[in-house]
Amino acid sequence: MSDAWQYQVRIRLAPDYATKARQNMDDVALAPLASLLRTHDAELQCQFDAFAGYVAEAEREGTEHYPLYQWTRDTIEDPVKKAKYIEWFTFHVQGQEVYDKPLADALEADLTALNSEAISEIRKIDTNPARNPQPPKQS
Repeated sequence: MSDAWQYQVRIRLAPDYATKARQNMDDVALAPLASLLRTHDAELQCQFDAFAGYVAEAEREGTEHYPLYQWTRDTIEDPVKKAKYIEWFTFHVQGQEVYDKPLADALEADLTALNSEAISEIRKIDTNPARNPQPPKQS
């Protein structure tokens, strides 16, 4: 059954590189990473920016339709959590947030091979709920 899981690759960028990646992926310091993105038909999404986008959408469309609204809002307003999530980036491959294992494996291998000082950590996660944090319970 494990073949049914989808995967996602995330990286933590060193603070200076995270700032550059959020502002301009064409920055020369990010050239190796930008090339890798093109090779894998991928885009980077800053986790903090994704959270902020979710909160903005929920507030625009009605928070009652967004079960993680309060948790996400609390997260982006917490300075410690903001500092954490501003350095984490998710790879969207071929326009998808999660993708098949071979795509994730290839991306992870190429990221590792970059051996870049920009990348502090690489994680490959799957959609198996047993291995992932569950959303907070509604009260």
